[in-house]
Amino acid sequence: MTTNTRKQQLFELFANITNKTKIVEPMKKIHGSLRDKEAIEREIALIMREILDQGLFKTKLAPRQLARLVIQYYEGKNDTEIARSLGDEKLSKTVARARVRLKLFRDLDFDMPFDRVEMETLLDSGLTMKEVSEKLGISPSTLREYRHIIEQERDEVIDPYLDRIKGVMEDRDLSEQMTRSVTVDGLAEAIDITEADMADMMQ
Repeated sequence: MTTNTRKQQLFELFANITNKTKIVEPMKKIHGSLRDKEAIEREIALIMREILDQGLFKTKLAPRQLARLVIQYYEGKNDTEIARSLGDEKLSKTVARARVRLKLFRDLDFDMPFDRVEMETLLDSGLTMKEVSEKLGISPSTLREYRHIIEQERDEVIDPYLDRIKGVMEDRDLSEQMTRSVTVDGLAEAIDITEADMADMMQ
């Protein structure tokens, strides 16, 4: 038997084995039950539409953009990167405010150059925003941003919707883990069977 003929036979054997029903069919069954990233984004977008329709917060971002914001936040993207993916880096502040409204906080959100309790006490004291900002040594616009963060952290109205979004994201994580596991296990099984049959053929 020539070397080329043996290579062709081994290639055909591997192709035949890796397409056996006992390997491929279980993988198809599991993949068919898993939701891809596009489906996850659509599901979150539907929840976002409910939130907006209820008037729970206003933003120039569309439901699909908000869904992408959520997904990319969980992927570790910063506000500028998310804005860039939405087509306009200038949307970073809009992204940041929407993210905070959705309680997708970052450590930096609470990195305040003053005592948080002091700020909350001053805000509740009846002083104007300008007076409070002067006492804290920051601009009124910066004070409004910090106040926005604290207000959203306290607000529980949107929580039921956020719990649903977290559930969707947890399903996505599970799907990705299952996909990786099935792919690796299926490939490992195919290789083991192929090696065994190749060994028999070479004897």
